[in-house]
Amino acid sequence: MPEFHPGNWVETAVDWLQTHLGWLFDVINTVLTGLYDGINMVLGGAEPLLLAGIFAVVAFWLRGLLAGVVGFAGFLLIDSFGLWDDAMSTLSLVLAAAVITVVFAVPTGIWAARSKSVSAAVRPVLDVMQTMPAFVYLIPGVMFFSVGTTPGLLATIIFSMPPGVRMTELGIRQVDSELVEAADAFGTSPKQTLTRVQFPLALPTIMAGINQVIMLALSMVVIAGMAGAPGLGERVYAAVTQVQIGLGVESGIAVVILAMYLDRMTGALNVRVSPLGRRAAAKATAMMGRMRFVRYKPGTVVALSGVLVLALAAGGLNLASSGSDAQAASGTDVGKGKQLKMGYIPWDEGIATSYLWKEALEQRGYEPSLKQLDAGPLYTSLAQGQTDFQTDAWLPTTHQQYWDKYGSKMEKLGDWYGPTSLELSVPSYVKGVRSLADLKGQGKKFDGKIIGIESSAGEMKILKDKVLKEYGLEGEYKVVSSSTSSMLSELKRSIQQKEPVVVTLWSPHWAYNKYDLTKLKDPEGAFGKGEKLYNVGRKGFAEDNPVVAHWLKNFHLTEKQLTSLEDRIQSAPKGQEQQAVKEWLKARPGFLDKMVPVPGGQQKQGKGAGKTVDMGYFPWDEAIATTYLWQNILEDRGYKPKVKQLDPGPLYTALSQGQLDFQTDAWLPTTHEQYWRKYKDKLTDLGSWYGPTSLELSVPSYVKGVDSLADLKGRSELFGGKITGIESSAGEMKILKRVLKDYGLDKEYKVVSSSTSSMLSAVDKSVKQKKPIVATTWSPHWVYSKYPMNKLKDPKGSWGKGDRIHVTAKKGFKKEFPELHGWLKDFKMSEKDLGSLEAAIQKGGKGNEKESVRTWLDSRPGLEDKLAPVE
Repeated sequence: MPEFHPGNWVETAVDWLQTHLGWLFDVINTVLTGLYDGINMVLGGAEPLLLAGIFAVVAFWLRGLLAGVVGFAGFLLIDSFGLWDDAMSTLSLVLAAAVITVVFAVPTGIWAARSKSVSAAVRPVLDVMQTMPAFVYLIPGVMFFSVGTTPGLLATIIFSMPPGVRMTELGIRQVDSELVEAADAFGTSPKQTLTRVQFPLALPTIMAGINQVIMLALSMVVIAGMAGAPGLGERVYAAVTQVQIGLGVESGIAVVILAMYLDRMTGALNVRVSPLGRRAAAKATAMMGRMRFVRYKPGTVVALSGVLVLALAAGGLNLASSGSDAQAASGTDVGKGKQLKMGYIPWDEGIATSYLWKEALEQRGYEPSLKQLDAGPLYTSLAQGQTDFQTDAWLPTTHQQYWDKYGSKMEKLGDWYGPTSLELSVPSYVKGVRSLADLKGQGKKFDGKIIGIESSAGEMKILKDKVLKEYGLEGEYKVVSSSTSSMLSELKRSIQQKEPVVVTLWSPHWAYNKYDLTKLKDPEGAFGKGEKLYNVGRKGFAEDNPVVAHWLKNFHLTEKQLTSLEDRIQSAPKGQEQQAVKEWLKARPGFLDKMVPVPGGQQKQGKGAGKTVDMGYFPWDEAIATTYLWQNILEDRGYKPKVKQLDPGPLYTALSQGQLDFQTDAWLPTTHEQYWRKYKDKLTDLGSWYGPTSLELSVPSYVKGVDSLADLKGRSELFGGKITGIESSAGEMKILKRVLKDYGLDKEYKVVSSSTSSMLSAVDKSVKQKKPIVATTWSPHWVYSKYPMNKLKDPKGSWGKGDRIHVTAKKGFKKEFPELHGWLKDFKMSEKDLGSLEAAIQKGGKGNEKESVRTWLDSRPGLEDKLAPVE
């Protein structure tokens, strides 16, 4: 029988829909999230006790005093668990899903009841919707809408729709046909027959269907926690994957309380809204005689008044407390309330570093949110831009499948630990098993099982596809997929009972500190080389959050630091991960300031604060960059810098006359030698901050076979016989004539004089069109940061030796500005830093140089303290 995989068609269809119907998914996402946010704003914004009182009044109105008291006690219990916000998020999801489901289910059920062809067409669709495993609905939801509220709501709507449709159809069909015929005989229209006869009589059955819709919705929103849906489902999922028994029990009880409340209230609502229900309730009350007070329920007006009073009280409390939350901004308030979305896989190092970063970001004024997801949904969320970053990417092996699929939509933010290792391990009391090869023939000892972790983990794929085959263990051992927490529980149980067990582990891991384990050697190297742990962000994260990106790129943990942090979290009460991180940081003063240094050194004032400093520059890229860099730094240190643009001649003249205090772009000993020779007695040289520079010709890297000036000979046709130059007055253009003569190129190539901007435009156009070009460039220059350009070697040394770039100042500068003199004398920049600064200014555009430098400087916390240290 040939293989048949309709799943491949489905994947193709999903890709097509994502490409062509993105606008539709945006509309659906807006509607669903808007409805949820609106409901959650009402439920989540109220004071818990008052909202519990409102729920109690509703229960009193629908079922009586006992139901009101029990309902109030149940919601108080949820609040005492610390799960109130999660419970309200879950309730909001259920209500949002139920509203949308009922809006579609009831009309569809009525249509099916009135048309046999519609009923026949709808029935198999409902069968599929009702019998398909609930988890399957999360897959397209995540693909179309990423993780979060929308896929959970969508899956919930689909899963809970069938009973609403079926029960509505059943209720309409069960109405006595003689009543329908009588209505027709009296001349009622089909619409009137439906609204005045069929619907009222079918209402009990329809309400039973709505009750089932709500119950199924509640069960599904818990499952939707796997896809990042907020609320109790997320708590239950975390408890299951991390074996947090206490959290699991408390979350489960909260779900049960919600389920019982919703079930009883929707059931009782049928009595209130249905004529048959009201008649039956009145009859039951009348039969109780003098005991009828037991069944007393307040009237609708009385109940509504109680709800309004409590709602107004809750609103008043919110208004009263809303003004007390504002805090004065401090020097560490870098984020200023900016929200960041973090995701993590429930692996120990992922949990540890995620909560560490959550705490660090909160202390720097950000508002990070943290969501637990499996690897697949997490990388999907990153690729779709719904999650900002995560800290536990194992590359290049374990998570390579996700990087291959989504790498173009993500960006690496630096590795913080490595190399790691993947391995199988056994307790040390298991004798004779020291290598993977030793497992062969000993399957019975381990009951033929290798205890694994999440099936989506890359290590599991390597184990099944490569390791077992390499050591001939296929057939003898079965890899049991579970979760990291389940694997650790099985390991703990086996060690307590001194039973043999083989588990899937990796290094670093706290299990090696807690238990006496043997890592099985891998002589064949089947598990591959060790990996590194990376921070990975969505595409554009570093551009949108340069400060945080810089922190992440410079983040590193030693194995000792990481395992001690993991141990602290493991020993803390469940649900107290961030508190454990706080205690860990408290024991390590200074760690946080090193991990997330404040940009600008917290605006420390210099000794010369208040002094006016006149700076000059000529419009060369490195001069613009360093001048505005020092303008920002000096302002942060309390100085009052003024900046003026001049040509080289007037600038050196102004310096020599004391009209300017300093400039940062003196090319010596060659380019500006004429000015230095003329004014050196009236100037101060504060030393070079960059060098040596170089003059060169360059070509795009896609031009093959041209690596040297000598390689240009005989290739003029490739470049149109042109070398694109800059201003004809530039010293480099004069030297270029000698260079061409030295390499025999003066007759073959024509140097086209233009301007620096024209040369750069020509490079930009040629690179975009993949055309050859020879351009006159120099180092340092941002062109090498932006374009793939190769500097042509000069084996004959025709360009001469490079200059160094100096800071030069007026005479007596040290005496007038001793602190600034020391900063400038020690000033240094690498080619990489200077190129990135120049590129940032180019990107920011004309007129925004100062702001562009500010952004660049803020993205490098600690640099300002290094350039301008203040005691």
